[in-house]
Amino acid sequence: MLFDFVQGTTDHIRIIQTVYITKTCITKKTWYLCFIYAEPFIFIYPFINESVILNQTVDKTILSQGATNSVLVAVKTLRWGASDRERGMFLSEAGVLGQFDHPNVLKLEGVVTRSPPERIITEFMENGPLDAFLRGQFSVLQLVGMLRGVGAGMRYLAERNFVHRDLAARNVLVNSNLVCKVSDFGLSRLMRGLDHNIPTYTASLGSKIPVRWTAPEAFQHRKFSSASDVWSFGILMWEVMSYGERPYWDMSNQEAVADQYRLPAPHNCPPALHSLMLQCWQADRGDRPGFDSLLSSLDRKLTME
Repeated sequence: MLFDFVQGTTDHIRIIQTVYITKTCITKKTWYLCFIYAEPFIFIYPFINESVILNQTVDKTILSQGATNSVLVAVKTLRWGASDRERGMFLSEAGVLGQFDHPNVLKLEGVVTRSPPERIITEFMENGPLDAFLRGQFSVLQLVGMLRGVGAGMRYLAERNFVHRDLAARNVLVNSNLVCKVSDFGLSRLMRGLDHNIPTYTASLGSKIPVRWTAPEAFQHRKFSSASDVWSFGILMWEVMSYGERPYWDMSNQEAVADQYRLPAPHNCPPALHSLMLQCWQADRGDRPGFDSLLSSLDRKLTME
């Protein structure tokens, strides 16, 4: 639920990367921020003629071991001096994220808007971005399970007519149970238009495009759809099966997007998975599988393993 941190001084607040929030129910479900403070004190928050007491969070480690009714969260902060346009884009991301409720999509816990700097509060993912996490040792079964989670999150977005536009391993977060969740919705848009009867978002000229992960019709004609997200998912599959290598290595962007070039199979990648990647990279977006089909293929692979 979106909320505003509307009362109290921030003079003594020490903002860090992770904080705790406490969920308290009065007359309806409401989330309240409980920041890590530099000095001990209790903050009393009046609400509908009643008071909610949020105890000071002294130490992250102690709290994580013994606290009740608290949950660790991550905080994304708008930089000081940001323009009105940057502020609008920042809060737009929160507005998009707040519409989603899926186990493989990052969960929004709240938004702070009345006490600058503006902050987006999300669930905390212990293992961080997928691209860095992949530097460890994982079995093929574990890797396919991660891909399956990302695919499930992307299917959910596609069903809701949202296009992510920036799907990559760096924008997937991993929790302590190896559950992968799609994150970073700064470029995400609702697909309101149709192009050849395909729900499509057409980007404006000069929009940022992550070329190495982007489908041909998207960087050539600025047309984004669930099919272009499928192309990006194929690149993400390659990242995962190569344990976090950079797509196209040190090739230039021009070389990477050459019409006929497709990434070869990563070392020890099962042929069936590389075949699935190649299907995602069909030049004609109508020939690419949907996320339903991709999930079915990944489920079969998990069953075989």
